[in-house]
Amino acid sequence: MKLKPSLDWLLVCVPVTLWLHFTKPDSHTAIFITACLAIVPLAGWLGHATEHLAARTSEAVGGLLNATFGNAAELIIALIALKNGMHEVVKASLTGSIIGNVLLVLGAACLAGGLKHKILRFNAAGARAQASMMLLAAIALILPAAFHYLGGAAAISREADLSLEIAVVLIAIYAASLVFSLRTHKQMFESPVEVEEEEGHAPWPATRALVTLAVSTALIAWVSEVLVGSVEHAAKALGMTSVFVGVIVVAIVGNAAEHSTAIVVAMKNRMDLAMGIAMGSSMQIALFVAPVLVIASYFLGPKPMDLVFTPAEVTAVALSIAITSQISGDGESNWLEGLQLLAVYVILGIVFYFLPEAHPQAGH
Repeated sequence: MKLKPSLDWLLVCVPVTLWLHFTKPDSHTAIFITACLAIVPLAGWLGHATEHLAARTSEAVGGLLNATFGNAAELIIALIALKNGMHEVVKASLTGSIIGNVLLVLGAACLAGGLKHKILRFNAAGARAQASMMLLAAIALILPAAFHYLGGAAAISREADLSLEIAVVLIAIYAASLVFSLRTHKQMFESPVEVEEEEGHAPWPATRALVTLAVSTALIAWVSEVLVGSVEHAAKALGMTSVFVGVIVVAIVGNAAEHSTAIVVAMKNRMDLAMGIAMGSSMQIALFVAPVLVIASYFLGPKPMDLVFTPAEVTAVALSIAITSQISGDGESNWLEGLQLLAVYVILGIVFYFLPEAHPQAGH
């Protein structure tokens, strides 16, 4: 299976971004746009190579591999922004990744798969387990925000310690969830649907897949650094707030790998793998990537990052997880449920677009 030609054509944006970066460094808007377009096919190749690595594994392992390498783009972008002290952009991109995966990626997968198959069936027990983990993630994001807004001035000095300790708990529970899904209860994540083997699409050799992963990741890292350097200037020039750029634009760019893979496997009626990619990716962002960034901020950034998200971000995450849990609980999906998820994403995007630029929180 080859990457769609439309994504391959976008690879021309990689040298264009390189040329603009070194010859026209003040063209921030053009650099931002070409960098965004360049990351999309690179993330697609990264996800494509991962799919080949996962071809002979279970749906749970395949979903984990796709989620992990699919999140590489988001993690790289976040680490570079973190090094530059852009904490609000980092938090916005985390929010965008969480809601983007459970609403946009899963919604697009359900819609595309549902148009080809009347009913998309998956293991309800595994989906409910993932939904419970996502609810835990929502609690972990809501409580630091509640602590900040309800605790008053005295609470601000304790937020870094609070966030660090919550981060350790989240990493521990994420590790436990991997043991649960990959070892002790892996039968809960096995597909109830027999998937026909495709002819003429033998998986790549491991060496080819690993080289593709390495090259894609290295190029994403470089383009991400260029992207982060131009994001603030480009946002102002395009009339967008930095929160909208982080929650919607950067998240869509970073989710390109999950988009391409989840939609393709859903159309093959491999809905367990599509669910594993979308929900597993959101879960990994909330329970692993966010805590890792909190810990990394003690070594990378000018100051530690906390887990205090804005009320708008917390609300968006909580509502996204609520509707995803509702849709994933019965073990079946269809095109209308995919459209419902996409509608919620569009509504949230409109809200974030019109949301005024927030002033930095006191003490941050």
